[in-house]
Formats: sequence, structure tokens, C-alpha cells
Amino acid sequence: MGSLSIWHWLVLVAALATMIPASKALSRVGLSPWWAILSVIPVVGWFGIWAFAYSRWPKLDVAPQS
Repeated sequence: MGSLSIWHWLVLVAALATMIPASKALSRVGLSPWWAILSVIPVVGWFGIWAFAYSRWPKLDVAPQS
């Protein structure tokens, strides 16, 4: 086994770069930001996407004021 190549580091940075905005979006919905980290695991990620897709957004639940 050798050290990690540049491609391994690029994949790691790309994965971390997508987790930060995903965790912010999840916290806006009211879900735990930890779902962004768990989404790396394939089956757990599917349930996380399902929970995110069918959750209510707090800003959409507020009635418009006239």
C-alpha cells in the first residue's frame, strides 16, 4: 500500500465541498446536518434524499401577508 495520490485528495475535497451546502440546506428544512455526512453511505444516502424530498420547508408553510 502506498500513499494517496492526487486523485484521491481531489475526490475527498469534492465530497467535502458538497457536504457543506447540503448541510446548510438540511438545517433550513429542519433535518440534522449530519445527514450530509451519512449520505456518503449508499443506502443511508437514499433514505436521506427521500426524507429531504418529502419534508416541509418552513418558509413555504408561512402564509403570505397582505
